[in-house]
Amino acid sequence: MISILLAGTSALVWGTADFCGGKAVQGAASVRGHSYSVTVVSQLCAIPMIAAFLLLVPGRLGVSALGWGAAAGIAGLFGIVLLYQGLASGAMAVVAPVTAVTSALVPMTGGLLLGERPAAASLIGAVCAIGAIALVSLGPTAGANATGPRVIGLALSAGAMFGIFFLLLAQAGESAGMWPLAAARFASIPVGLLLLRPMGGTLRLRGTVLALTAVAGALDIAANGLYLLAAHQGQLSIVAPIASLYPASTVLLALAVNKERLRPVQFAGLGMAATALVLAAL
Repeated sequence: MISILLAGTSALVWGTADFCGGKAVQGAASVRGHSYSVTVVSQLCAIPMIAAFLLLVPGRLGVSALGWGAAAGIAGLFGIVLLYQGLASGAMAVVAPVTAVTSALVPMTGGLLLGERPAAASLIGAVCAIGAIALVSLGPTAGANATGPRVIGLALSAGAMFGIFFLLLAQAGESAGMWPLAAARFASIPVGLLLLRPMGGTLRLRGTVLALTAVAGALDIAANGLYLLAAHQGQLSIVAPIASLYPASTVLLALAVNKERLRPVQFAGLGMAATALVLAAL
């Protein structure tokens, strides 16, 4: 039960981070390479939160923890790059759900292949969570843009990278504490800085954009930490799909803050997300 609560909270925090990051990207639209700039600066702003997690959840520092964490961090960074490339195609209503669903399927499949055998109700809940992700992520322009093999490939690749991030981060073991998370971030930041100039990005964000970026970075690392705790307490094949429900909280924030209108299929997705949480907790 505790693992589902942690994973659900992780999804809520992740969705809020994505909402803040999206607002920051919109606000920095006049900056060349703005999407990549927001991504790298948000990761830099999260460093104090990492230090706090290391103090709150101490663990044993070892080569294994650092290796798994570093590999996860690099996979997550490339997932973001691939996602932004897919979203830039204009087919957001296709790219977003494909990416989210793939990011849930990869760790669920990985957990089952590694020998996990969750209860039937929990497994049905995980499948419902994946269906909910697809429904909630469908925007009002679904099907309006032509999507060729390249766009679908980018969405699948981004989802696979995020899924690998979920899978790798959970492999270090509970005794490692938050060191895998620290290794993930300190591996991704140098790679991000190296790619910043070729991607046309800048670290010079100001005002509201910088504030939103900092909040997004802090919430993102908090969600990562909650997910890692959930993965230590429960089965990856169940925890990862629940944690991947983050589009639901992003949609709810868009409804409350931006006054966006939801389609009936998105309401159905929110209902399925609630069903998934109940089943997974049984």
